[in-house]
Amino acid sequence: MSTSYDPSGVHPVLGVDAGTTTLREADHLVRDLASTLALPPGTVACTHLIRTDARRGTAVSLEFPDHESAATAWRHLTESEPPQGDREAATQAATDHTARRSGRAVLFPGMEHLTGTVPLSDLLERTAIDRVIVVGATSGELPTPTTPVHTQDHVRPEWREGELVLALVPAVGGTLAPFEVPNPTPCCADHG
Repeated sequence: MSTSYDPSGVHPVLGVDAGTTTLREADHLVRDLASTLALPPGTVACTHLIRTDARRGTAVSLEFPDHESAATAWRHLTESEPPQGDREAATQAATDHTARRSGRAVLFPGMEHLTGTVPLSDLLERTAIDRVIVVGATSGELPTPTTPVHTQDHVRPEWREGELVLALVPAVGGTLAPFEVPNPTPCCADHG
């Protein structure tokens, strides 16, 4: 497992490349790491699409709320398993997360409040999500704070220009739903 660790930031970030190739595999890696590393509350874990000369796939970044928990995770990752994966991919994931320019958040503060259907105001007030965009909405058209959001228990905001942004789509009855669905239908590239 290749990792990247820079203790100089306000919130330390580790990059992990375990050879995952799909977002689904990366989501499972995040859950495994959350359990194995006993990630503390406040940790933000993201998946990243990686396209380097040596690697095509996904990597993970972990942003810790403090240096002590990051150092503990770093020791566990580097001492318990022989290094695998691509160091460049891990570094890219950590760098992009630190800069908040990319990363699909799988774990983030407040995500436990996003089960079932919740008002849009709860989504914004009770979680780390900074803002939402509604795919297909005209410029300036914002839903009301009471608009129901059907989370499908699968909410994956992304870092965009320094903000954690959730893409939503219109759903039945004037409601909204996350753009990313939990079990998408595979595209033609996944067949044969």
